[in-house]
Amino acid sequence: MRSHSLITGLGPVCALGLGPDAFWQSLLQGTIGIKPIESLDPSGFHVQLAGEVRDAKIRDFVPKTYRKATKVMARDTELAVIAAKIAADDAGLKTRGSEDDAEGFPLDPVRTGCQIGAGLIAAETEELARAVVSAQDEQGRFSMDGWGTEGQGKSGMNNLPPLWLLKYLPNMLACHVTIIHGLEGPSNTIMGAEASALLSIGESARVIERGSADICFTGGAESRINHLGLLRWEYAARLTPVTQDEDPASVCKPYQPDSRGGLIGESGGMLVIESEEHAKARDASAYARIIGFGAAQTPRPYIPATESMRAHDETDRGLSASISHAMRDAGIEPDDIDAVLTLGIGEPTLDQMELGAITEALDERSSTVPIVSLAHLTGNTMAGHAGLLTAAGALCLHNQQIPQAMITRNPDAPASNLRRVLVCSPSLGGQAGALVLERMS
Repeated sequence: MRSHSLITGLGPVCALGLGPDAFWQSLLQGTIGIKPIESLDPSGFHVQLAGEVRDAKIRDFVPKTYRKATKVMARDTELAVIAAKIAADDAGLKTRGSEDDAEGFPLDPVRTGCQIGAGLIAAETEELARAVVSAQDEQGRFSMDGWGTEGQGKSGMNNLPPLWLLKYLPNMLACHVTIIHGLEGPSNTIMGAEASALLSIGESARVIERGSADICFTGGAESRINHLGLLRWEYAARLTPVTQDEDPASVCKPYQPDSRGGLIGESGGMLVIESEEHAKARDASAYARIIGFGAAQTPRPYIPATESMRAHDETDRGLSASISHAMRDAGIEPDDIDAVLTLGIGEPTLDQMELGAITEALDERSSTVPIVSLAHLTGNTMAGHAGLLTAAGALCLHNQQIPQAMITRNPDAPASNLRRVLVCSPSLGGQAGALVLERMS
């Protein structure tokens, strides 16, 4: 008989709060975490509102002996480390990163894996600027020669911090999490924009299913709330211009024709999942069971900035295929789905392609189930976003309730007696993933 994975620990870290309790209470209250940007001066950008994670200090989530290493953690890595610690504690685990007097189930390092979704980590402007100003030509302009090897060791590049590259490699998220918690099982980093966390959770479930690990730390994290990140996302036309004085609720309206577009956020969406046999053996409580996973690629992903250059399908074919694969993997039909949690960033064309995919895969069922999103509450948090969606889906099953603020389409559909929910996400690059979660009996 096939062994499924159980979700035994949740580590949502986003603008709605830290940890499953704060996250769930914010969802119940309909809290909008999108506020004026505080971590940088946004006056030079078109986007001045974001879903920032506040009041989370990385030093509070790592052992004292590891605090020096936080100096070489980018913001994305910090979010992953914080979320992983919260998920481990929520699962009742004792790891190398636990306090000395902490109680919990001791991990077997070689039987514990780690798969984390990551994005393209933006370098900190201050670090780059110190190097760039030393690579000017005689006219005060940036010089590629001055940046490279010119000057026998006095080039701008040589003025970057010695460990600069180790701060911005995407696999640093999984690297630090595995070192801190002593995870020696299969490890991987998956980059698929908004689908990253879903693809990582699916990979973790497969690792456990084939017997290569008993437990996996999994999910994703990303922050684009920095100068380079905001600039890149603006160039992709993935965000809508918004000033600090505007009401975010009037801007981002997933699946509504008057939605102005998407807003940005940051998050760590980490989970602990483990084999059902292992969870039962240690008498662990679980939020939900993962019974199906599917992934696919959209042939022509829609990128608003290139709309005049590239044709695109009206339906996100990759998302539709991933949903169908996940249902087939779970051995269920569309009528077995009681809710759909999906990206819904509020960009009209992208939302319409998403709805087309859900309708194609679920047929008539798509109009009779609640369709649930988070981006209007947290901002689009990219590589961490599907981790938040999965945590929200697990909490909805666990509490047998869908908070009204999350329902962005079919608000009158039944939102109780939840048996199975579908979590799915397309992405900027066309990667798509889907999970089917089932309530614990």
